[in-house]
Amino acid sequence: MLVADSYVGNVGEDSNLAERLDTDDALTVTVDATERRRSRFRTTADDGTDLGVVVGRELRAGDVLSADGRLVTVSLEPVDAMVVDLGGVDADSAAVATALELGHAVGNRHWDLAVEGQRAYLPMADSRDRMEAELEPHLPQGATIGYDEVSPALFDEGSGGGHGHEDGSHSHSHGDGGHSHDHSHGHDGHSHAHGVREIDPEGSS
Repeated sequence: MLVADSYVGNVGEDSNLAERLDTDDALTVTVDATERRRSRFRTTADDGTDLGVVVGRELRAGDVLSADGRLVTVSLEPVDAMVVDLGGVDADSAAVATALELGHAVGNRHWDLAVEGQRAYLPMADSRDRMEAELEPHLPQGATIGYDEVSPALFDEGSGGGHGHEDGSHSHSHGDGGHSHDHSHGHDGHSHAHGVREIDPEGSS
């Protein structure tokens, strides 16, 4: 078994390292949200190579490790996340109060939270129905709840993102009543489906 026990760098920060990966017999390993925080774990590289990882740092996408001189590039397995889109909410004092209520509700549940523009992302800590039941009373008319796959690094403290769409548009036409529907789009080179539901403060869904 190969053991990756030293950190070399990150391809996003070292252009010379990226060049080495093009020429060396490098491996790629995909780690989940739990493994990336462990100091040591055993896994399998994407090509099936048995691999041990022993590093004293939290792994990021693009990190490069050395296993007996062989380079190993780290990829992060995406996680499911609830997406609360406030783009359709009127920007007034009521919306500010709603944002405070939402933050309070999320904090009480000890859920991680990441904000990008007018969207809030929460990793799936419970079933969709239970999470929606917790959040819907605090959401104003015009807000939507959807689902997506994101990098776990999105929820790291001070993270600048780690989430992207080939098509960033999430515009939908709705009637007066709340309803749900599904759609799919490309994300980091693959497709997946996620539902979007409009929130009706009067209680219809």
